[in-house]
Amino acid sequence: MECTCRDDNLCELTEYIKGVFNPEHPQSALIAILHHAQGMYGYLSRDVMEHIAQVTEVPAAEIYGVATFYSFFKHTPQGKHQIHVCMGTACYIRGGAKLLETLEDMLNIKPGETTEDMLFTLGETRCIGACGLAPVMMIDDKVYGRVEPEQLKGILDEYRTEMQA
Repeated sequence: MECTCRDDNLCELTEYIKGVFNPEHPQSALIAILHHAQGMYGYLSRDVMEHIAQVTEVPAAEIYGVATFYSFFKHTPQGKHQIHVCMGTACYIRGGAKLLETLEDMLNIKPGETTEDMLFTLGETRCIGACGLAPVMMIDDKVYGRVEPEQLKGILDEYRTEMQA
């Protein structure tokens, strides 16, 4: 049977679902399916969640419930680079809040938002596990320690330059 989905990604997602979904235990693969879909699209749109509901025959309300319960799942488009500022105790005391405030001003966004150019999404985290380097932030998988607000422009420019290259 040939896929009749609106786009190739939905066909790929449908094939993935068919490979992991067990109708006798419909909830057993739901998180894996949502995780896979977010990996494909970068976030879980209403259309994607409704497609999952249709293919699995799990009520859409249940799909939405799981997707909104876990903070890992994103429901809006994310930037190419994820910035996370540590707000754990050590980082907060050593200037994490000032870093976050400076980034908000520089990028003109609040935590949970994405820049208009879709380059950065800003977020907070409670602990990165590098308390001795406080204040700490991460961009994607790279950790920056002992960050001063004056360093932020240069750090962000590295990612902007990468985009232009």
